[in-house]
Amino acid sequence: MLEMVDKEYIRKRYYVDGWSIRKISRQCQVSRQTVRKILADADIPKYRLTKPRSRPAMERWIPVVESWLKEEEKAGAPKKQRYVSSRIYDRLQEEYGEEFTAAESTVRYWVSRLRKRRQEVYIPLTSDAGELAQADFGRVVVKINGKKTEISLFVMRLRYSGVIFACAFSTEKIEAFLEGHRRAFEWFGGVPRSVRYDNPKTAVTKILAGPAREEHVLLSNLRAHYLFDSEFCRPGEPHEKGSVENGVGYVRRHTCVPVPDVADLDALNDLILQWCEKERGKRWSAWEQERAGLRALPERPHCCATTRPVTVNKLCLVSFDHNRYSVPSIYVGKTLLLRVYAERIEVLDRERVVASHPRSHERQQTIMDLGHYLPVLAYKPHAATHAAVVRQLPEVYQRIRVRMANSRPDGYKDFVAILMLHQVWRAEDILRAIEEIGPDVVTADQIKRHLLHTSPESAGIVPDSLQMYRLAQPNPSRYDALTKGVVH
Repeated sequence: MLEMVDKEYIRKRYYVDGWSIRKISRQCQVSRQTVRKILADADIPKYRLTKPRSRPAMERWIPVVESWLKEEEKAGAPKKQRYVSSRIYDRLQEEYGEEFTAAESTVRYWVSRLRKRRQEVYIPLTSDAGELAQADFGRVVVKINGKKTEISLFVMRLRYSGVIFACAFSTEKIEAFLEGHRRAFEWFGGVPRSVRYDNPKTAVTKILAGPAREEHVLLSNLRAHYLFDSEFCRPGEPHEKGSVENGVGYVRRHTCVPVPDVADLDALNDLILQWCEKERGKRWSAWEQERAGLRALPERPHCCATTRPVTVNKLCLVSFDHNRYSVPSIYVGKTLLLRVYAERIEVLDRERVVASHPRSHERQQTIMDLGHYLPVLAYKPHAATHAAVVRQLPEVYQRIRVRMANSRPDGYKDFVAILMLHQVWRAEDILRAIEEIGPDVVTADQIKRHLLHTSPESAGIVPDSLQMYRLAQPNPSRYDALTKGVVH
């Protein structure tokens, strides 16, 4: 091959000095065909491989390796249990012994080449203000009261401005999925025209051909309420909503590093929301355009809950998701409506909420409210000595229970008298009074006098769970109205 200096010489003689191709061929001792090629191409000479390089060490083994890789792909082996080049090298040595002579680096090179796939081409995407949001869940570890707990982050990101919203839940079930949308829309102050998802099982019951999906009926209800459209990525292609995929990691790195130690989920959500506000401030110009493009919120928020009928058993309990929750004793044997939210449950008698509890995400738990059992303890006071709902009270109550029960045969009645104060005063006021008086000497009358003296404004306050037991006070003026016009 001619050096570049020779190529330059030939081109200058022809184009500058006007030499003929024949003269250049004779003077430089190259063929006229070569001269014509040089005149037609001024680039640096390139080496071109005219035939494939020989590969004697791997020639025989490439089909073997290729068949192993195809078998692995057909079997659908987990990604973490697939061949690496070192394992293929070891297997070739084990199965073919001295016949196999290739080096491990050679095997590595060919495994890499055989595994190469055609790179998928991506198209940059954009959207108009208010047109599109992307939503996803991600898992993160936090400390709640010092205990490591894995929780779920719901993240929604507006595509145009990049403004991001996140909140934490104990679960990724449909109730959390719905509530995440409600909170996001309320924080944005509007609703995007479309929301794009992966294919979460909570929202998609069946993947049909192309973009069609059978959606969970509750997602359809949510869309009907907020008037947005849903879009779904192709199965196994989460990069189609890469903005929020990256957003989940972005939220995780900036709000949960180092691992936060909080009292409860509400405290964690307060921290996350403060961070979201700060991030929105960084994108304020784009956010103002985005906000103007959002649809208005409906007049009332969506009820992000599932419902089902439940029957109250003889223990004043209803069952849900392998746990039991108490309701007021007057509903024993009746069928009520259970409303399940992401982090709480409510029990309704028609439209009236008669019980509300934090939702347990564990199993075989019994969550009880003392107020639900007080009417029964009033006529079955001895049950207070072993009642499960009493044993769940703070330790100071257990000291009082044991002291009073051991003071005389019917001492448990004195303890029940203290419990009955919960029908009138708040539990925190009673507990504070007990601690100030002293659990070793306290009585119901002492607590009552102490509360009337220190917290007279709280006298007569009835917990929500006990409102149904409070009788209406008679109004004497009603009798005047009844007797008006009556001749005596």
